[in-house]
Amino acid sequence: MGATSLLILTLAAVVFSAGGILVSKIFVKATHNPRKGEPYECGIPTVGRTWMQLQVGYYLFALIFLIFDVELVFLYPWATVVKEIGWMAFVDILIFFFILFLGFLYAHKKGALKWM
Repeated sequence: MGATSLLILTLAAVVFSAGGILVSKIFVKATHNPRKGEPYECGIPTVGRTWMQLQVGYYLFALIFLIFDVELVFLYPWATVVKEIGWMAFVDILIFFFILFLGFLYAHKKGALKWM
């Protein structure tokens, strides 16, 4: 059942996505407006160069947020079964938090948490 189900699911995903694109190409009238090619800047017309390089600090801040956000995804299932597993679950989560704390200390030492 495993390989067959995966094959059917993949085939269904390809058929539905290709079918949606095909239906939109057939039934939707294409309009070419030069304003569609402009970059979206919250409705304000752009002046000058629209291409600019962002500082890497924003990406680091977002990645650190993502790491701690994913930590919560792992924390919820642990909290639901901690009574059943006992002390071993508690030790495991302490190790998990310790590794996360080391990552937080490393990011703080490298200055990734300083806002521009």
